[in-house]
Amino acid sequence: MTTPFLDGERTEYASEVWPGLVLKQGERHLLLQSPSMLEAMGSAVHGGGVTRLRRMTNIYVDRFYDCSDPVRDVIEWLREWRYPIDTTAGLLTAVQLRNASVMEEKNDEAAVFCCVTSGTSNAARAGSERTTFPAYSPGTVNIMLLIDAKLTQAAMVNAVMTAVEAKAAALADLNVRDAENGQVATGTTSDAIILGVSQSAACPVEHQYAGTATHLGAMIGRTVYGAVKEGLITAWAEQS
Repeated sequence: MTTPFLDGERTEYASEVWPGLVLKQGERHLLLQSPSMLEAMGSAVHGGGVTRLRRMTNIYVDRFYDCSDPVRDVIEWLREWRYPIDTTAGLLTAVQLRNASVMEEKNDEAAVFCCVTSGTSNAARAGSERTTFPAYSPGTVNIMLLIDAKLTQAAMVNAVMTAVEAKAAALADLNVRDAENGQVATGTTSDAIILGVSQSAACPVEHQYAGTATHLGAMIGRTVYGAVKEGLITAWAEQS
């Protein structure tokens, strides 16, 4: 487990489990770049849904950001930074990028890389009565999850489910509460996740499941849980 940007000097992190996978700190954003195209799915502002990607960006915006047209804004920023529009996803966060947390793990069947920015100023519990809004607002717990393995599309959905469960578990273990009703939070009101899978022919098996009963699901759970928890603890320590 690492926090690659905390020292203010290191601006690039090369994955220890996935050769060629690099996380870089750019102008007001983090860039996660794969050595090859990825099958992807997720809730990114730009590049969400089911698609193919080579890059993922997590872009910082302050709390006063005008989110009337976030898709347009993300595309303009990607063009400014000269990233290909069609193969680059863009997420938005109000969390300081220096508190980004990384965790990665590998076994004989897959490698998992997770980068998270975590904040809980708008923590919320899914399923509880609370104030809701029709408009979009920037992500708070943003998860960029990459898997070097072969997965069916059903297993990719399963991987996203497992990641979200792990995020909720981390918030529960840190006793993060919904400010409106005091119940244990399961996330925040504006979380986002993007999953990318290599579908590499070099991988020995095709995963049909990625739930908590599987080796792959266990790795996903550990990396997401660890990154969310570490990111929040780091941010809270900075605020105290």
